[in-house]
Amino acid sequence: MKYKNEIEKYIDDHKQEMIQDIIRLCEIDSQKMPAKEGMPFGEGPYKALMEAVSMGEGYGFAVKNYDNYAAAIDLNDKEKGLDILAHVDVVPAGEGWTKTEPFKPYIENGKIYGRGTSDDKGPVVASLYALRAVKELNIPLSKNVRLILGTDEECGSECIKHYYKFEEEAPLSFSPDAEYPVVNIEKGKLHGSFVKNFERSAELPRIVSIDAGTKVNVVPPKAKLVAEGLDINEVKAEADKVSAETGIKFSLETEPVFEITAMGVNAHGSTPQNGKNAITGLLLLVSRLKFAKSKQVEILNNLYKLMPHGETDGETLGLKCSDERSGALTLAFSMLKVTEDSIDGGFDLRCPVTASTDTIMTTLRNKLGEAGVELTNKSMTAPHEVPGDGHFVQTLNKCYEAYTGLKGGTIAMGGLTYVHDLKNGVAFGAVFPGTNTHMHGADEFAVLDELTASAKIFAQAIVELCS
Repeated sequence: MKYKNEIEKYIDDHKQEMIQDIIRLCEIDSQKMPAKEGMPFGEGPYKALMEAVSMGEGYGFAVKNYDNYAAAIDLNDKEKGLDILAHVDVVPAGEGWTKTEPFKPYIENGKIYGRGTSDDKGPVVASLYALRAVKELNIPLSKNVRLILGTDEECGSECIKHYYKFEEEAPLSFSPDAEYPVVNIEKGKLHGSFVKNFERSAELPRIVSIDAGTKVNVVPPKAKLVAEGLDINEVKAEADKVSAETGIKFSLETEPVFEITAMGVNAHGSTPQNGKNAITGLLLLVSRLKFAKSKQVEILNNLYKLMPHGETDGETLGLKCSDERSGALTLAFSMLKVTEDSIDGGFDLRCPVTASTDTIMTTLRNKLGEAGVELTNKSMTAPHEVPGDGHFVQTLNKCYEAYTGLKGGTIAMGGLTYVHDLKNGVAFGAVFPGTNTHMHGADEFAVLDELTASAKIFAQAIVELCS
């Protein structure tokens, strides 16, 4: 491949500088915050975007800002060729960190720990250094490469929707927000929501409240229930049984209120099998406790029957399906807010490319209705697929193979990236096969050598696709 030696040397020579830029960006707490004037997703995402913009301008690139929703860093002023779409926002810090505090990046044994190191700030900087390499090596291109930085990927991607109000998509696009080799299939997605209001019951024992889940696309690691009238010894005995069955841990408090806390293990909503769901663990316990009859308890028990602990394929809901190209449907019960007179819940569903989204919606509406709640969603996001045998995907694979010695190929995933709605959009890196970066979890990390390799791969892809 042309310029491979030059690209490798450039990235290696600038590795330490790249690491320092990753640290700068990851020190910013950029989880979604309340909107402020000029900061559509809050102060944190705004600060992270400004920091990335400053890096781009500092390296001599032209930068265009789209109302602080997103920004674009251009390699040159030629016609559109390739867009690289990444994001600077992060999921909430969460609990259970052991290596460092979430926004104090820490390097140990070739890994950099901190929220955003893998998802997606490390790949943002790797992409920027790919542009730097091509620019500073004076490699001639016939088309432009644009690095697009969003600020709301984790909470709905309104940022990128805003960007495309002003710009057309490039002929080719990739997002370094997944894994290698090339993700050419992204499953359909539904961030489901259901609600129900009912009359309050004062009969004891009763549930006063349940509060669980932070984001619909995260398997909840914690769920809290406040109750009245329960016997502490009976609760402890049942909690011990449920814990032994599920691995969910429970803590009990009696002052100032009777509180049951379920502790599980978080995971990305697209891979719920990798977590231990605190909501379903808690509802299993609820189903075994002797609460007084009420509409509230009835609905909770019905919901648990439809989404039992340990089931992540939607079988009981009548949704189980799979195909060879994209795998199985997944479902995670991820949000639950219960008061004395209301239930508000959410779930994360990902379906294979051959599934009927209309059938899924109809089935959910009927099953949840029978359970006593109302599905509020009207539709879901359809699956996305780019042919794996086309020039674009094959070129990306060749670049990956050239710098890693690993075999390229195509994979499907449940997660959605910025390219899901783009005609020729795929996810490409930056996590290597066999590496579990604890993305969305405690002790998130990125392997520094893998980020360095990604910068080289991205630079080569730019050369091959836009020369």
